Amino acid sequence: MKSDQYVVIGNPIAHSKSPAIHARFAELTGQQLDYQRLLAPLDGFAGAVHDFIAAGGKGANVTLPFKLEAFALSTELSERAKIAGAVNTLKFEHGSIYGDNTDGIGLVADIVRNAGVSLRGKRLLLLGAGGAARGALLPLLQEQPAVLTIANRTLAKAQDLQEQAKSLSDNCELLACRFEDLQQSFDVIINATSASINDDVPPLAAAVFNKNTLAYDMMYAAAPTAFLRLAASHGAQCRDGLGMLVEQAAEAFALWRGVRPPSGQVLAEMRAALMASQA
Repeated sequence: MKSDQYVVIGNPIAHSKSPAIHARFAELTGQQLDYQRLLAPLDGFAGAVHDFIAAGGKGANVTLPFKLEAFALSTELSERAKIAGAVNTLKFEHGSIYGDNTDGIGLVADIVRNAGVSLRGKRLLLLGAGGAARGALLPLLQEQPAVLTIANRTLAKAQDLQEQAKSLSDNCELLACRFEDLQQSFDVIINATSASINDDVPPLAAAVFNKNTLAYDMMYAAAPTAFLRLAASHGAQCRDGLGMLVEQAAEAFALWRGVRPPSGQVLAEMRAALMASQA
């Protein structure tokens, strides 16, 4: 019997670790599936998805630059996808294209479960107001922090996200500002900007960090990002986005297969492999 077919779609896509993650999930849960990379033309995302469905595809993960197109292509959307305005997980069933966004829930799972840091009653700082920040908004607010400050290079974009957040929470103080306006410390700081791609960091005062701060970068690399290096220099506790990658994949796997994979085990294996590659 042919295994159910899944893909991760992007452009570029050769770097994606998703096939290895889902293969390990399948192995550990006894699921039979085949998961591959699919390079879609920059002007041909919808066609690539429909061709995959026609060939019997069951679901897909979506990465850059197609998350907005996946949102538009979906015939049904989860609540968190609607709020994020972007889709990173598609499920094909009974002629429908169901779109979900598992990035934010993956972020929260890594912070709360893997790092063991509760967000309830805490002062959170979210750096950036783009797609990554929007995807994190609902899952973060569902953890009931005391304060969520959204900081961005342009104040207007931070305020727009602040207004959206107001419709999602009644018991969290919501603030918006520019990076350079930050002058107080936070319990958790999440870098949702794209600065780390260029080994850059938003302009942050040393005062935002203290020895109890968890500094979290959604990006990860073999070496610490510029944001994590800055945070470490001011005594903060640091965590990269590898766990978010694994946890968002686990949420997608559970949506597709109805089985929750042992994400903690897979994360530990990937972390060990990453450390070994640095040795």
